[in-house]
Amino acid sequence: EVHAYMRENVRPGVTTGELDAAAEKIIRDHGATPEFKGYHGFPGSICASVNEEVVHGIPNERRLVEGDMIAVDVGARIHGFVGDAALSLPVGEVDPEAQRLMDTTEECLALAVAVCGPGVRLSAIGAAVQQHAESRGYTLVREYAGHGIGRRMHEEPSVPNYVDPTMRHRDVVLRPGMAICIEPMVNAGTREVKVLDDGWTVVTSDGRLSAHFEHTIAIKSSGAEVMTVL
Repeated sequence: EVHAYMRENVRPGVTTGELDAAAEKIIRDHGATPEFKGYHGFPGSICASVNEEVVHGIPNERRLVEGDMIAVDVGARIHGFVGDAALSLPVGEVDPEAQRLMDTTEECLALAVAVCGPGVRLSAIGAAVQQHAESRGYTLVREYAGHGIGRRMHEEPSVPNYVDPTMRHRDVVLRPGMAICIEPMVNAGTREVKVLDDGWTVVTSDGRLSAHFEHTIAIKSSGAEVMTVL
C-alpha cells in the first residue's frame, strides 16, 4: 500500500520528507511499525534515493522536480515478521534513458523472481539479473545485495545480483519455507559507488543515474510467491 501511494503521489513539488511521513502513517495505520526507522540510527521510515543516489537516501526537505527519478525502499514489521520492498518512479516526464533504466531494472527483478523455486541455487538469481542488465549496457552494484528475511530484516543468505565464482561455497539452494529479498541496483554508468558524508546515502561514483527495485519472495514447495504486491 505504501508503494501504491507512491505511484499516485510522487510528483514535482513534493518533498521526500512528505513522502516519508505519509509512508509511516500508512504503516502504523495497519498496526505495523516502520522497520527502517531507527535501524542503526537511520532517521526515516523510507529510503528515498534520487537520481544518482543508489540506496539509503535520507528523506528530508528535498523537493522533487520534473525529470527526477526516485527509488523508494520501505520495510514494515507486523506480527513479528518483516517485509521489505523497493521501486523506482519517474517524477513527471523523464528522459527516455531514465525510463529505460527503470524499465530494465524492473525487468531484472521479474526475471529473477521467475527462476525462484525449491532446488534453485542463488547463482541462478544472480545470473538472471546480470545477464539482462549487462545485455542492455548497464552495470550492477556489487557492494550491496539482496538478503534473507524473516523475523529480522537482514538474514542469511546474501542474494547477489551477479555471479561470483569465488562465492561457490555460499551458493545456497533454495528450499520451501525460506524467504528472500531480491533487489537489483542497476547503474547507467560505472558500477562503482561511494557513501556520502551523512554515512548513509550511497551514490554512483560518476554521478550517473541508478535504479532500484525489490520484492520479498517466499519459497514454497510449488514454486515462489511474491509477498510485497497488492
